[in-house]
Amino acid sequence: MSTETVSDLAARVLAGEADAIREAVARLDRGELRVAEKVDGEWIVHAWVKQAILGFFRISPMEVMELGPFEFYDKIPLKKGLEAAGVRVVPPGTVRYGAFVERGAIVMPGYVNIGAWVGAGTMVDTWATVGSCAQIGRNVHLSGGVGIGGVLEPASARPVIIEDGAFIGSRCIVVEGVIVEEEAVLGANVVLTSSTAILDVTGPEVVRHVGRVPARSVVIPGVRNKRFPAGEFGVPCALIIGQRQASTDKKVSLNAALRDFGVSV
Repeated sequence: MSTETVSDLAARVLAGEADAIREAVARLDRGELRVAEKVDGEWIVHAWVKQAILGFFRISPMEVMELGPFEFYDKIPLKKGLEAAGVRVVPPGTVRYGAFVERGAIVMPGYVNIGAWVGAGTMVDTWATVGSCAQIGRNVHLSGGVGIGGVLEPASARPVIIEDGAFIGSRCIVVEGVIVEEEAVLGANVVLTSSTAILDVTGPEVVRHVGRVPARSVVIPGVRNKRFPAGEFGVPCALIIGQRQASTDKKVSLNAALRDFGVSV
């Protein structure tokens, strides 16, 4: 294992050195590096790590990969050592090399792309996808068909971040660097982009959020009217309709939130 400092490695990656690029992606795969991490309550993006991933695509040749009767033709191999890592991957679930999955996480027949980080106790359910560089916290549930977008370029752009204890309902889509904060609940079919209006309708006046779902919020899909030259039409939005109770156990709180607010998952 290399003992090279992170700052020295970053400098070599930015200079385009192939060995440094390979070493950076190997450290990503082992969980020694992350594309983004929370420092003093704020998420910091390490753009040079993204540059390493982009460089890895550039220097890696296409090759045929055979797994039993299946054949693939790609640049990036699959992650290895799952048993030793304590990570359960159910066929045909896929974790790409350069992604890190903590011990105790489960990947059903879903997909985790290069640069992603998935925390312990998290479930990536059937046909859920974790895009490149996305950061998925601990004890998160990504329900069936959830789409967590990848954000590789520009290198400085924040990836999608799902914080600890969040529950993402079936067929939700979260893209373009949106942050879903701790223990938030997204009901089925919520779509969040960098420009989606996230409207808290729990008080006497609407409170508008963009790009971030506040901690413990319970969110459902909504529609708001917007006037265009051709007339008035309904535009998708997301509605915060309540809060999970921090005083109860997480699983009990989740069930209560879904029951009390009638949110489908």
